[in-house]
Amino acid sequence: MKQFTKLSEKNILILIILFSIIFRIAAAIYMGNKVVELPGTADQITYHTLAQRILNGHGFTFDRPWWPATQPGEPTAHWSYLYTFFLTAIYRLFGVVPLAARIIQAILIGFLQPVLIYLIAKKIFDSSTALIAATWMAAYVYFIYYTAALLTEPLFITSVLAIIYFTLKIREEKSANFSMYFYLGLMCGTAVLLRQAFLLFLPFLFLWILWLKRKPHFIKDFLKLSVSGLIILACILPFTWFNYIRFERFVLLNTNAGFAFYWANHPVYGTQFEGILPEEMGNYLILLPEELKGLDEAALDQALLQRGLQFVQEEPGRYFLLSLSRIPILFEFLPSKQSSLISNFSRVASFGIALPFILIGIMLSLVHLHRKKQPLFDSSIFIILLFGLVYCSIHILSWTLVRYRLPVDALFLIFAAYAIRNLSQKIFTNRISGR
Repeated sequence: MKQFTKLSEKNILILIILFSIIFRIAAAIYMGNKVVELPGTADQITYHTLAQRILNGHGFTFDRPWWPATQPGEPTAHWSYLYTFFLTAIYRLFGVVPLAARIIQAILIGFLQPVLIYLIAKKIFDSSTALIAATWMAAYVYFIYYTAALLTEPLFITSVLAIIYFTLKIREEKSANFSMYFYLGLMCGTAVLLRQAFLLFLPFLFLWILWLKRKPHFIKDFLKLSVSGLIILACILPFTWFNYIRFERFVLLNTNAGFAFYWANHPVYGTQFEGILPEEMGNYLILLPEELKGLDEAALDQALLQRGLQFVQEEPGRYFLLSLSRIPILFEFLPSKQSSLISNFSRVASFGIALPFILIGIMLSLVHLHRKKQPLFDSSIFIILLFGLVYCSIHILSWTLVRYRLPVDALFLIFAAYAIRNLSQKIFTNRISGR
């Protein structure tokens, strides 16, 4: 009976994976071989352009003025090096065929995301919850849509899922194998190269692991975790050196934190943030200080970060209220007149449906821990909740868009699945008892 159950579970997971891949390939075909600006995917034009520039021997430059303030022929470090190389490699193998890149991404991500969320949910809850989570991941409209786009989002979300999986593997083993720390470091390095904001979560992640390993093998696990840190540095430092050669100044990885923080906290907003600046409020480039416009991208980014911090220092009250105004934007789940049909559909069919189940699932998880008298801080769900809190806080305190929340959506689907599993079990039990 147990063998049959395991076989059924495996077959169900295979079907989920197949549907996941099919949905994403369909989205890739829908987006097609042209790279144009669709809702929430404007950056794919940049990655497509950069990949072609590299193939033609021009490196990380543009042939005309480019967002955010990069001049023709001048070096840029604003965009993910790793994703640009990923796209360039596909173009080199298959020619400049965006559809091929979309389909490769759809197959790769369509397989990995449901498998990883299944493994995470199974470690934290049970097989039924894991299969529901994998199904939800496969059918989540946001993930289907963004997997087909030539953006960092799909690979970054997958990296975050892998990081949480390896973290849970380390947690459950009294003395985790060196390989687990190696994979953790590699996945963290990958996530940082795709989205440097992930660096801000790493101290929380590492401190939590050290807390779990405080006894009896703390020294051994500390050394293993140090190797994870060294692998992350090994991923970053080649690009730091590359940036130093081009800009003749220290740039750890990307030149986008300063631009984002400056624009996100500019006085033009007052106390009400707008995800996309309306025309009546001005233009992003017009908001750049005239005296800084002659600087190269790296120098401008660093100068803007200082100006952004100065905004906060001068008006902390306004910054607090402005940050609060970003919360409803980050967690938007209802249709909006300002959004396109595809954006409204994706929003409601994804987060709009999942949100109530996520909240119920979190509540049920906390109640379960309380009943078992297990401390939250040592539990598996803590690292999921911690990631959600830290990662959302990063964007609430800086620039906020709905797609920046998607890595949190991915992980929190396990809570939605747990709610569905418990509610369906309760309904089934009530029906049986009613008979």
